[in-house]
Amino acid sequence: MTTISETVNEIVSRKPFLEETLASGLINLSSLAREIQPEVCEKLNKDVKHGAIVMALKRLKPTINFQINHRVKKVINLLGDIIVRSNLVDFTFRNTPTLIAAQTKLLERISHRDDVFFTFSKGIYETTIILSDSMEKEVLEIFNNEKLIYKITNLSSITIKLPEEVSQVFGVFYHILKKLAYEGINIFELVSTTHEFTVIVNDDTVDSAFSVLKSIKNDKL
Repeated sequence: MTTISETVNEIVSRKPFLEETLASGLINLSSLAREIQPEVCEKLNKDVKHGAIVMALKRLKPTINFQINHRVKKVINLLGDIIVRSNLVDFTFRNTPTLIAAQTKLLERISHRDDVFFTFSKGIYETTIILSDSMEKEVLEIFNNEKLIYKITNLSSITIKLPEEVSQVFGVFYHILKKLAYEGINIFELVSTTHEFTVIVNDDTVDSAFSVLKSIKNDKL
């Protein structure tokens, strides 16, 4: 027979952010118990008292806290080099049948220039290109016939090398972004590959953002 504690654990474990707030003591147990009470009663097919659910949550909290800390800390400790690139510009163009040809031409121009930072992300309706501002005039020339939706200058990128384990652990990116948000650092763009994670920030905040990211490995979660 399934117990109240097992049922509460199953409900909470399906909601990672609820796990994190519960582990951090940022959520009222009585309110949470009241919220999940109907689901607990339905799963157990019986009336379950509010107090019994509160007690189950109290017993669950230390276990959740250990699990979250252990799995996230393990990956955070394996974060690799942090690389900063400054003087970037962000262009966003509306997707058109000719946009890919323009991108191909741009790639040909920068293919032999190791000094140029370049990344692009294609969405359903628009494509964003972020690159060194030394290429700004060439971009405007090559994409002259395209619809420019958005452009912002004076940006920097901070790239973090990720361990292979990151794909197996939820909450790692959340932990990183939460730290930046707590410091009031605005992120203009996020770019990622399988083993790299890049945030694009304003030049004025890049030093602060770098300090936050560098200190994460020493955090006591």
